[in-house]
Amino acid sequence: MSQVRVRFAPSPTGYFHVGGARTALFNWIYARQHDGVFILRIEDTDRERSTRESVGYFIEGLKWLGLDPDEGPYFQGERSEAHKAAVDALLSSGHAYRDFLTPEALTAQKEAAQAAKETWRFDANERARSREDSDALAADGNPFVVRFRVPEGETVVFDDLVFGENRKSSENIDDFVLLRSDGSPLYNLSVVVDDADMKISHVIRGQDHLSNTPKQILLYRALGKDVPQFGHLPLILAPNKAKLSKRKHGEIVSLNFYRDRGFLPDAFANFMALLGWSPGAEDEKLTHAALIEKFDLAKVNKSNAIFNYNPGDERLYTDPKAIAINAQYLQEMPIEDLAPLVEARFREIGLWKDEWAEEGGSAGGAPRGRAWFLTVLDLIRERYRTLHDFEESGRAFFADDFEMDEKAVKKNLQKEGMGDLLTGLATALEAVDPFDLEHVEAAVRAFSEETGAKLGLIMNGARTAMTGTGVGPSMFHAIPLLGREKCARRLRAATALAATP
Repeated sequence: MSQVRVRFAPSPTGYFHVGGARTALFNWIYARQHDGVFILRIEDTDRERSTRESVGYFIEGLKWLGLDPDEGPYFQGERSEAHKAAVDALLSSGHAYRDFLTPEALTAQKEAAQAAKETWRFDANERARSREDSDALAADGNPFVVRFRVPEGETVVFDDLVFGENRKSSENIDDFVLLRSDGSPLYNLSVVVDDADMKISHVIRGQDHLSNTPKQILLYRALGKDVPQFGHLPLILAPNKAKLSKRKHGEIVSLNFYRDRGFLPDAFANFMALLGWSPGAEDEKLTHAALIEKFDLAKVNKSNAIFNYNPGDERLYTDPKAIAINAQYLQEMPIEDLAPLVEARFREIGLWKDEWAEEGGSAGGAPRGRAWFLTVLDLIRERYRTLHDFEESGRAFFADDFEMDEKAVKKNLQKEGMGDLLTGLATALEAVDPFDLEHVEAAVRAFSEETGAKLGLIMNGARTAMTGTGVGPSMFHAIPLLGREKCARRLRAATALAATP
């Protein structure tokens, strides 16, 4: 195979798992590194559990991460004829046979082997049945499954791109089922047929599929198909070393969980790439372009990665490194790239005002319209970790219905004389013209000197009165952006709180 062709092949039976998202990311990177093709194939042969909603999770999740497939989505359920044709070819060549053993008889054999403390192997009588006898039984309507005839005396050897050389004796591989009695294919058959037909050159998937690889290599050979290269990725585990699962850990395993909590797609992709791989001593902030340049599949750690989510942080509930990387992206990305993301969120929750999209100059020395919106975002993002911080911690800049932090109120407002200071500051600010950084700062400093109150005391009280918080950006910069009328109104409103020591 001259061209690199990789695939991400999820089963649409639930959420887009974080582990699956990392597998998709590594496949996408590998394809981009080699000018190859990244394919999305939906393995929907489990008809009872597969849902359209789940298919949507994968398509939307890949789009959110910026991992657009070059081909697909293809649906495995639409390829049943190709799977059955492969079974017919294997039966004709003798690499497969019909098994008419009833489930009850099969269970009895296994229980007998267990009681005798012997290793169970499949009934040789079924394996040795003649093709004529098999055809006759099938023609009479006797139910059967189709099994692969594992060759005797062989050792399957392959070099895994992550784990290196692997060996498996055929003596330790049972004749596995290819086709159920209802005619539906099992995973090992359908995945091999689909990968071969789609000319997949590299199969990059989770370590939980490593045990299937020897069986699949035997199938490739029996079908006369080229065997792809395999690379298996270590699992992602919970802090207690348990495998992350929807049943045990709930929505924490879902990619949508992080998208819906204000994580940036590039930042979360960056974080996922570091689950089991490291660029070395370099900065761990890696854009998509940097990942394509630096990522090396051969240097993926063979040990399982740990997802150190924190159940105590109810708002974020995730790995501290994920939060730190997201905060770094949020604080360093060009403001023109950040603004559309915040705008989209504000529109979603009804916080957006169309005036923030309009081109405008300034009024009283403060920017207006789009310029105002960009300036505010740039000012307040320094301490933020996710996009949701703009609507929560930064809400006072965009709306009047913001919450007052109780600790900040007690610390900064409920002090003797604070009510008079807030009222006096409101009056002083109403007289400032133009209402810009230079004149606001001069007026506040003059007010501090006139009253004899420390500047820090005044600014801490003003911050809590105007924004509801005890921490944030420079108030000298924030006050002009909030505007004269709004600042004065909030200062006077806060005197009710200040009057209750």
